[in-house]
Amino acid sequence: MAVKLVALDIDGTIVPPGADLPSPRITAAVRALTESGIAVVLASGRMFPGTVRIANHLGLGTPVVCQQGCSVHALDGAMLHEFPIERRLAVEIVEYARAGGHTYEWFNPLRYIASRETEETALYGRVSGIEPEYMERPELAGVTPTGVGVLGGAAGGPVHHDLVARHGHELHVLDFPGVTVAVAPDANKGHALSLLCGDFGIAREDVAAIGDSVNDAPMLAWAGRGYALAHSDRYAIDAADEVLADGAEPVARLLESFARWGR
Repeated sequence: MAVKLVALDIDGTIVPPGADLPSPRITAAVRALTESGIAVVLASGRMFPGTVRIANHLGLGTPVVCQQGCSVHALDGAMLHEFPIERRLAVEIVEYARAGGHTYEWFNPLRYIASRETEETALYGRVSGIEPEYMERPELAGVTPTGVGVLGGAAGGPVHHDLVARHGHELHVLDFPGVTVAVAPDANKGHALSLLCGDFGIAREDVAAIGDSVNDAPMLAWAGRGYALAHSDRYAIDAADEVLADGAEPVARLLESFARWGR
């Protein structure tokens, strides 16, 4: 398959758990892609600071997709696209979280606010390159949200089930381990990628995407060829055309093959 653009998830795809940066081989493969004239776009659940750090390391010049597709930024931070959630719906989810005694998060492209500190909120702050804020009622911070999340429970558990039953017809509800996140219906990596490809004049059949999670599923489904990794959740596996073995080497080999075809 000859490709003109490759979309890459970061965490779990090009940066393994516990690592800080992509492996040297993946870094070299990405640079070979750009040298061969193939665009590379990072599409991450991270906020902008943590995403652009990886883009700069890889030497990319393309915009980045952040927060599951809630925002798209130029590398200087300028907002290209933003998809806020309807506040009324966000508040309804907060009320559900408070009634159940759950920690919850309220965020936009610039701020991440949680009702209390947890291991998960601290980790998200670290990978996103931001300092999480904590207050008892994040929804009172004066922030127009792009999303809200309810922490607690396993993937596919009662929280996810409840929020899909209540809001699945009007929101995009993401089933992560330990947190269910609700965002606007058009806030997903697939839609963001389609907008960027429209800007670039690249057809979807000329796009390859690689990811491993529920937030990657829309872009894996939208791309002409979608690749998941063996450890991926069921949403990514179902959306992908092909499943790669785990580890940096299979991803690097695939990227290297795209670079060779592009020359």
